[in-house]
Amino acid sequence: MADFPTWIGRQIGFTLVELVIVIILIGILSLLGIGLFAGKSAFSPMLASQQLASATRLAQQAALAGADHGSLTVRQSASQFEFVVGEGTAAAQTFSLAREGSELSASTGLPVTITFDTLGRPASRQNMTFTFSGDSSFQLCLSSLGAVYEGACL
Repeated sequence: MADFPTWIGRQIGFTLVELVIVIILIGILSLLGIGLFAGKSAFSPMLASQQLASATRLAQQAALAGADHGSLTVRQSASQFEFVVGEGTAAAQTFSLAREGSELSASTGLPVTITFDTLGRPASRQNMTFTFSGDSSFQLCLSSLGAVYEGACL
């Protein structure tokens, strides 16, 4: 059986004390990292803007297909954002997300119902900017031609 390699008369390796210190340091660093990402409120405006963009595209697809649920209703309550595709129809779908200290405002006011034509354009033919604000701020534009993109309408 071979001996462990030695370096100037000592065995190579880590002592138990060194390993325990490293484990403690990793634990402290992971707790600090979890603290940075544990608060969802920093991400709530971004998630809400992405969910609104998805709901808008879903309503546009329904309108392009000629379905009767080609509309989107956007509103906020005291506790959540709510996006309803095809409100009042049998195929209605509701998407909601907790507000967690975030606010939503729209250039046309809230609540707003957007109806899309068979080309996926808003029937009102006007640009609409939605602004989600909280720890961070995100804007979403629904252009008069039906394009949905991040940022303010030009």
